[in-house]
Amino acid sequence: MAGDALTWPRDYRGRLAAVVLHFGDPRRTAQLVEQLRYGAAPETVRVLDNAATQPFPDPWVRLPENLYWGGALAWTVARLRDEGYSHVWFLNDDVTFLTPTPVPTAWMRLGEIHAQVGRVAVYSPAWAAHPYHPQMVVRPGGNFRCVRFCDGPALLVHLGYVVESQVAWEDNPAGYGVDVVLSGKASSLGWKVVVDDRLLARHLFHASARKDPGFLNWAAQLERAYLSRHLGPDYREVIQRWASEEEVC
Repeated sequence: MAGDALTWPRDYRGRLAAVVLHFGDPRRTAQLVEQLRYGAAPETVRVLDNAATQPFPDPWVRLPENLYWGGALAWTVARLRDEGYSHVWFLNDDVTFLTPTPVPTAWMRLGEIHAQVGRVAVYSPAWAAHPYHPQMVVRPGGNFRCVRFCDGPALLVHLGYVVESQVAWEDNPAGYGVDVVLSGKASSLGWKVVVDDRLLARHLFHASARKDPGFLNWAAQLERAYLSRHLGPDYREVIQRWASEEEVC
C-alpha cells in the first residue's frame, strides 16, 4: 500500500504525507488531489488551505491566515513531525503530473534510490520544462540524477534532514529561495538531492502568486535578502554554478 515502507530496504522505515498547499482555484487543486490519491492510501494525501479566498471543500486544515509558502511549509513540517511522519511531499496547487500514480511511484522510487545512493534529503520529479533551473528538466530515457539543489514546486523532503540542516526561514515567509538554501546544504552534510526522470510533472509558474497584488515584488525583496545572507552577495553566480554542476550519486 502506498505510504507504507514495504518497498523500502529492511533497515529503513518511513512514513509519507503528501500535502497540497491550496491558495488558488479549487478546481485546479481538486485535479491535483485526484491524481495524487490514485493508488495512494487515503490518509496520505492532504490539502492545506492557506486561507484561500476560494476555500477548498473539506481540507485537512484551513489556516486562519495566509502563511504564504514558506510559513506554510514550516507549519507543515512541525505538524507532521509531531504526528510521527518521516517525509513530506509539499506540492504547489498548480502542479500537474504526467506520470500516473505519482504517490506510489515517488515512494517506491525514493526507496530504490535510497538503497543505491544513501540518505536522500530532497527528492523531486523532473519537469517537462523549467524557465529557471535546467538541472530540473527531464532527460528522456533517463533514470535519476543527483543535483546540487532543487526547485520547490513539489519537494519531497526528509523531515530528519530539515532538523539536521538547521536551515531557518522565519524571516522569509514568502519562501522564495528557501528551496535553494534548504536543498543546497545537503551535500555538505552527506545527504543527496535527487531529480527523478521517471516521474514527470508540469508546473504553471506563479499561477496563484500573480493574482495577489504586490506579492511578487515583496517576495523578491525577501528572496534577495535571504539568499544574500545564506549564499553571499554573489548568490546569483553561486546558483548558476550549482545548476551547471554534475553531482556524484
